[in-house]
Amino acid sequence: MKRVSFVIPVLNSAATLGECLDAIAAQDFPRADFEIVIADAGSSDATLEIAKAKGVDRIVPNPLKTGEAGKAAGIEAAEGEFIALVDSDNILPGPGWLKAMMAPFDDAGVFASEPIEYVARETDPALTRYFAALGMNDPICLFVGNYDRMCAVTGKWTGLDIPYERVDAPSGAYRRLDLAGRVMPTIGANGFVFRRKALDGVSWKPYFFDIDVAAEAVAKGAGAIAKVETGIVHLYCARLSAFAMKQRRRIRDFLFFAKAKSRTYPWQAQKKSGIVLFCLSCATILPLLVQTCLLKSRARVPWKVALLHLPVCYVTLWVYALGVVSRIFRKPQMADRSSWQK
Repeated sequence: MKRVSFVIPVLNSAATLGECLDAIAAQDFPRADFEIVIADAGSSDATLEIAKAKGVDRIVPNPLKTGEAGKAAGIEAAEGEFIALVDSDNILPGPGWLKAMMAPFDDAGVFASEPIEYVARETDPALTRYFAALGMNDPICLFVGNYDRMCAVTGKWTGLDIPYERVDAPSGAYRRLDLAGRVMPTIGANGFVFRRKALDGVSWKPYFFDIDVAAEAVAKGAGAIAKVETGIVHLYCARLSAFAMKQRRRIRDFLFFAKAKSRTYPWQAQKKSGIVLFCLSCATILPLLVQTCLLKSRARVPWKVALLHLPVCYVTLWVYALGVVSRIFRKPQMADRSSWQK
């Protein structure tokens, strides 16, 4: 049995998959101890050719198309004791990443680990650098306080009250989180590593909804989660048009699966006041300008990066408002992926 299985859902991911796989191959970790499983949703570009050329161990079909379904299909085919969920637009930032992520598992009471921040390179698109500084891909999470990566605006990795114990390990420090009985931050994606046995008794097929699975595992006594003091690159999108498309997909999928009662995470428990504050901040603009200045000064990014906070917030407000209004007039439907391009 392999020790670690990297599970990567793909759909027309040729633009980023090669760099993703190169970073995995460069890990200072025995190649015999990990495998790479690709779950393909029907790519029509060079995705599969790249995967084969890079020597992935297994390619499995993902007929249900979504990234969540791809994770489930990949995990089902994986052989590892540990599962590492890495998206095709994630880049591991250095060769010691996997060792650092595995260090917390020396503690039998830890069932999962996740990087504590997003990182970006100077050569990455401005939007990638912006989201890395913000620490999330959806600005509403900032106002609600439910996020799980270091945020330059607040100087915190989450806005929730989460107690932790800092642990120094030879491969890197981490924060051991006590999440039992608490609201779960948006943990579970972009470099999430966990013991496969934590899935016992947890709903994860045919769709692996990351935060739902993590919250269920904690509720069933799986143990603690470690936030490792390392990062991961997330090439989320390079253009505002792509961001708007992803936000539309996010809200449509959420409304569809919520209507079907397929989601278990208690999103309704989120602070409604945070959503109201987001709307008021967009209406008055001043709070957004303050946050923009904080991004500029604390993350030390160029103004062209920090100022993206304004259009990102307004695109989110517009897309979510349309999504909520549309459900009044039509039955929620899952977002179409027939013409999806990375």
